Amino acid sequence: MPRTKLTAARLGPRDVLHVGSAGLRSRPVRVVLSALGIAIGIATMIAVVGISASSQAQLLRQLDALGTNMLVAKPGEGMFTGQEVELPKDAVGMVGRIAGVEKAAGTGDLRSSVRRSEKIPAAETGGIAVKAATEGLLDVLRGGLASGTWLNAANGRYPSVVLGHVSAERLGITRPGQQVWIDDRYFTVIGVLDPLPLAPEIERSALVGWEGAGRLLGFDGHPTTVYERSTDASVDEVQKLLAPTIDPRNPQNVSVGDPSSALKAKAATEGAFSTLLLGLGGIALLVGGVGVANTMIISVLERRHEIGLRRSLGATRGQIRIQFVTESLMLSGLGGLAGVALGGAATGVYTSTGGLPWVVPLWAVGGGFAATLAIGTVAGLYPAVRASRLSPTLALAAA
Repeated sequence: MPRTKLTAARLGPRDVLHVGSAGLRSRPVRVVLSALGIAIGIATMIAVVGISASSQAQLLRQLDALGTNMLVAKPGEGMFTGQEVELPKDAVGMVGRIAGVEKAAGTGDLRSSVRRSEKIPAAETGGIAVKAATEGLLDVLRGGLASGTWLNAANGRYPSVVLGHVSAERLGITRPGQQVWIDDRYFTVIGVLDPLPLAPEIERSALVGWEGAGRLLGFDGHPTTVYERSTDASVDEVQKLLAPTIDPRNPQNVSVGDPSSALKAKAATEGAFSTLLLGLGGIALLVGGVGVANTMIISVLERRHEIGLRRSLGATRGQIRIQFVTESLMLSGLGGLAGVALGGAATGVYTSTGGLPWVVPLWAVGGGFAATLAIGTVAGLYPAVRASRLSPTLALAAA
């Protein structure tokens, strides 16, 4: 009578999941502690990437709102050391006539000090500059008023002043109608500006009307800064023409800058300092993988009787390996899911307190979870091979 070759029954996906989860169901506390290391590593990586992406999104939103089509012209360095360079009085009007320029405005620095009252010593100015400002300045800067009104042809002739938000804080001004002391008289605060990321010098200034500055504070009419807005398509061309237009004879005396470049650079480099934290998250993830491997080795030692019984009932070495690799994968996967949730929650807490948009890139979630599965596979290979090599008789005898 011919011998019949016995063939081991194949495990379907459902069977693999059932036998793979058996060890997890029987030791829930150990599962939680082992998955915690994986969760901490993934949560750190997700949070670092999410916070960085959220900060970058906020900067890009600011750039979209403020625009990247503003250029600033200032006096440059003269040909001779110590030479004082002045922009012409009609510099703002000249810039406004350049093809492609939509709006132009200017400010002029004054040798005046601003204090809360005449009782404050003259030296204690709080670093607040006094500037003459044209009427179109706020429009060119795309700024807004936190309270009050802006300078115009009527109030700009009289002792009235608009404060940048930093200046208002330093002077203790909380509302329009209060007064500050400039040179030898009180000026009435008619407005307080919102923050101006593209013009931090305006945030720290007290602004008076162009005509009022000349009549009351001895302003000579020469602007020290010219701001302009051009069409997006003509920014590069306007940048080339600004200096020659303002000072045709000595264009090298005019310095032209792009204030949005700082925000662009910050948005481009956002997350560069996150490399260290990502490294720490990776180390935590590796430590978590070591913990999973250790847990699986202990599980193999504790379950020798189960392994021997399954082998004696016909389970192949490959099926034993699949069981323990699956168990390791499920353990790491649980930690990965918990880490993604914790990292997303940590990002949400940070962005809500800082007023940032909540952004967690999908590549970070997918990559982080894939990393946990890879670590789970590697961590489960040795314990799985060790389990498959156990002799059924020895395993049952040891039990």
